Amino acid sequence: MLTFANAKINLGLAVTEKRPDGYHNIETVFYPLKMYDVVEITDAEETSCVVAGGIIPGNAEDNICLKAFNALQQDFGLPAQQITLLKNIPVGAGLGGGSADAAFLVKLVNDKFNLGLSDAQMEGYVRPLGADCAFFIRNKPVLAYGKGDEFEVIDVNLSAYFIVLVKPDIHVSTADAYSGIKPTRAPTSLKDLIHLPMKDWKAQ
Repeated sequence: MLTFANAKINLGLAVTEKRPDGYHNIETVFYPLKMYDVVEITDAEETSCVVAGGIIPGNAEDNICLKAFNALQQDFGLPAQQITLLKNIPVGAGLGGGSADAAFLVKLVNDKFNLGLSDAQMEGYVRPLGADCAFFIRNKPVLAYGKGDEFEVIDVNLSAYFIVLVKPDIHVSTADAYSGIKPTRAPTSLKDLIHLPMKDWKAQ
C-alpha cells in the first residue's frame, strides 16, 4: 500500500522570538506543493525503513517515518512493516519532505489497519516528530505560528501561477538556519500581508 507525500513552501517567514524549549516562535504561511515523495508499507518479518532516490542524513533507526510507525505500533500492536521511501523532494531545502513522509505514513497506516484515528489524533502522533509535521495531516494552506505547529486556515490559492523552485546543491539543517537569525517581530502580520496583491508582497 502506498501514498504520495507532497512538499510545502513557506510564503513569508517571520522569526519572532527564541523559546525556552530551544525552538523559535514563527509566523509563516504553509502552502502545499505538487512535488512528491512516495511512501509504501508492506508486511514484513521485522520493521525497517528503506530509502531510495536520495540520502537522508543520520542513522537509519532515527528515521522520522520509523519513529512515527513505532509510536503507532506500540499503541495498537501492529504487525511489522517494511517502510519504503522513494525520495524526490530535496533534503535540507525547507520543503518539509521528511515531515510530509512521516505524516503521510501515519495516514497510510491509519487506512491500512482501519485504526479510525481522527485528524486531530493523527496530528498528536506526528507533532512530537517535527514542528511542521502536523501541517501535512490536513494538508491545506494555513497561517502557522507558535513553533510552526499551531494553525489557522486561510484562503490562499496559487493555482493560477507557475511555481519555480531553485535548489542549490547544498544541505542546510533547520538548526543551522535558525542559529544565524536574530528574532524580531515583523511590523505587519502575514495574516494581513497574504491578502495583498502578489505584486505588493516583495515591498513588505
